[in-house]
Amino acid sequence: MKARQNIHGWIALDKPEGMGSTQALAKVKRLFNANKAGHGGTLDPLASGLLPIALGEATKTVSWAMEGRKTYRVVIKWGEGRTTDDREGEISELSECRPSRKDIESILTSFEGEILQTPPKFSAIKVSGERAYDLARAGEEVALMPRPVFIERIELLALPDRDHGEFSVTCGKGTYIRSLARDLALALGTVGHVASLRRTQVGPFGEKDMISLEKLDDLRHKAPGDNAMEGVLRPIETVLDGIPALAVKDAEAQRLRQGQSVLLRGASAPIAQDAVLVMWGQKPLGICSIEKGSLKPKRLFNL
Repeated sequence: MKARQNIHGWIALDKPEGMGSTQALAKVKRLFNANKAGHGGTLDPLASGLLPIALGEATKTVSWAMEGRKTYRVVIKWGEGRTTDDREGEISELSECRPSRKDIESILTSFEGEILQTPPKFSAIKVSGERAYDLARAGEEVALMPRPVFIERIELLALPDRDHGEFSVTCGKGTYIRSLARDLALALGTVGHVASLRRTQVGPFGEKDMISLEKLDDLRHKAPGDNAMEGVLRPIETVLDGIPALAVKDAEAQRLRQGQSVLLRGASAPIAQDAVLVMWGQKPLGICSIEKGSLKPKRLFNL
């Protein structure tokens, strides 16, 4: 068996519809022959689009990727409520009502900002230690509490026919697009579900960064050498744009690598900071905190 590679960085995978996030992760890990891999936010099998995948030491930054804003293109089908709030479920309710463009545009702003949203019954949220989708599949009544989510923007893109509406949604962590589709339809006096869903942005990753499994497979077989695919990797620090960065000298870097604190000197030195990206030359050394004017190692990269 070929030895695993110490390869580090991010891949903005264009996940195909019908494939689970865990399955997609395993395929990318195998293609890169990587030691470690993790993803920056689950994408339902029904959905296609951007699944950020961290390889090697980039897995230590996954939590920052998951905090990033996400953008989706979603098609809602009006007049059919479904048990899962997407097309995979059984029809649970029907309505003859179809909203007009004027009706839709008049309510969109009421769904922007921080709102309370009840997750779908078929979701991974735990209820008394059990996954909600397991309880729902077993026929048990699932009572999920509304929780706050943040929706930055909703835009109506098109009404291709009277039964469908296409939207762009930019939102924060924890937002269920299936719940949003359900609630939009109810607010318009009808019922609805997600007919199709595509994620186009997660934090710093956008459509221009995406690469398909087929393209990765082509690169793997066409370009010789173990490092042939590294050209499509984004740097570890890509998802850390939102936190301050600080450069250290050789002696300071060595202290941090040994688990020791470094006193920051100078009148402009920050006193406190939960997370700082520490750079050592052109290389990311790791993530540190600043406490009482001292730099303390939290999560260092083994590069």
